[in-house]
Amino acid sequence: MLNHIHWLGHDAFRVDGPRTVYFDPYEIGEGRPEADLILISHDHFDHCSPEDVESIQGASTVIVTIKAAAEKLSGTTRIVEPGDAITVRGIEVEAVPAYNVNKFRSPGEPFHPQDAGHVGFVVTMDGQRIYHAGDTDHIPEMGDLEAIDVALLPVSGVYVMTAEEAIEAARTIEPDVAVPMHVGRGIGSPDAAAAFKDGAPVDVVILEME
Repeated sequence: MLNHIHWLGHDAFRVDGPRTVYFDPYEIGEGRPEADLILISHDHFDHCSPEDVESIQGASTVIVTIKAAAEKLSGTTRIVEPGDAITVRGIEVEAVPAYNVNKFRSPGEPFHPQDAGHVGFVVTMDGQRIYHAGDTDHIPEMGDLEAIDVALLPVSGVYVMTAEEAIEAARTIEPDVAVPMHVGRGIGSPDAAAAFKDGAPVDVVILEME
């Protein structure tokens, strides 16, 4: 079920199928396959990396992201907001909310404010629905997600859900399989991924970083 999903560290993934789709490429190295579609959840440097985007970008690559991230990038871009649903190169893409409710850089100032319009994505490829949560806490809108086959969920805490909060998110979303992220590349501990796997009410696969 997951042979076509490659974890590239932190929140970066490549999904192989009829199209090659990347999520949040960051420090992915050279020599990666060219992207058909690059999905970028928000404009923070460890998610929106112009150098990494350029390394996988071809003449026909389409970037889907929010306005603040698009301003840092070049090439063909589709700008989305939470709640948008578009089809790009034959791939169905839904932009869903991603924000903090209890992670603050200072009192009253979350790392990822709801009004910033950051997103996660639900992508449908070959009949499989893959949810990349972006940088988020366990938020009410997760209850609106339907028929998720694979959920890629942040688990590191500090800026995003803790492992315990991700366990509750998995309970809400009820995916067939959950994959922990927001660990690796010096961000987050592998212990958080293990704690998530131990406590989650759904099947969990910890992918090897490629």
